[in-house]
Amino acid sequence: MTVARSDKTILRALAGETLPVPPIWMMRQAGRYLPEYRATRAQAGDFLSLCYNSELAAEVTLQPIRRFGFDAAILFADILLLPQALGAELWFETGEGPRLSTITGAEGLRALKGRDDIHDHLAPIYETVRILSRELPGETTLIGFAGAPWTVATYMIAGRGTRDQGPAHALKAADRATFAALIDLLTDATVEYLSMQVAAGAEVVKLFDSWAGSLKGADFTEFAVEPTRRIIAALKDRHPGLPVIAFPREAGEGYIGFARATGADCVALDNSVSADWAAANVQVDGCVQGNLAPQHMVTGGQALVDEAQRIVRTFRGGPHIFNLGHGITPDADPENVAAMIAAVRSA
Repeated sequence: MTVARSDKTILRALAGETLPVPPIWMMRQAGRYLPEYRATRAQAGDFLSLCYNSELAAEVTLQPIRRFGFDAAILFADILLLPQALGAELWFETGEGPRLSTITGAEGLRALKGRDDIHDHLAPIYETVRILSRELPGETTLIGFAGAPWTVATYMIAGRGTRDQGPAHALKAADRATFAALIDLLTDATVEYLSMQVAAGAEVVKLFDSWAGSLKGADFTEFAVEPTRRIIAALKDRHPGLPVIAFPREAGEGYIGFARATGADCVALDNSVSADWAAANVQVDGCVQGNLAPQHMVTGGQALVDEAQRIVRTFRGGPHIFNLGHGITPDADPENVAAMIAAVRSA
């Protein structure tokens, strides 16, 4: 049976509807905590090979839907595929995470490709979206995604993830013109990347600004809010009615008014803010997503049930998508995921 777009619960929440039971999905729901994911990754050979193998990437995206019946599936990919498509070298060190060639000045920026030259490299990602749009259950919403420009830039400048994003802040202070030009390039390229995901079948897109919290004051406005606003405006111009979720992680007070300032249909919340505070200060502007602490997926027990149901009750006065405050961790227990879903749906 075909499910109408307007009947999908996540799309209804994103349109501003308050539902009796919030729809549920999890960041990183396709991942290392699942034995079936680990088996498929082993079949692929390594992480990047998995990302670029459309059939296997679609398979790991579908695995948590089959197991748990989430209301949405999020494309399996990585935020650093876009800088790789722009010409950066990308590899993964076992047990340590991603590594990239670095942008330290104007010369490195000039060596990158333009925004229109990314699509051949990213074609397998678009094919993954097309496969998922055919194979997902009719009631399951398909979410595409990209990293927000600031967060992607921090990796491109440092060559890896850093605790305080110090190299990016240093380049911003020493050569603001080059830094701003990199943000502009990433903003334009992200529009192209996400637009192609939508053309391939994504029904919602999400922008992950994982390091937004390290931007303060005017820098938060210029390099977190403004690029997000530009991306959303361009996408909605090309794809009228497209819902967009924004996640400026650890923005704190910056969450207030973020939806109004950017045009986002939903603001995803990390677990450093309380649900009570967010209901009073963020949900007043529309849909919120979140924000159970991921550690509950490891520890489980009655505390998991109680906290999940408390969050549901707190956000019951407005549109809400239940999620974690960050991605599920590799040491999580799948049984705790099932317990979370049962708790939310019975709250």
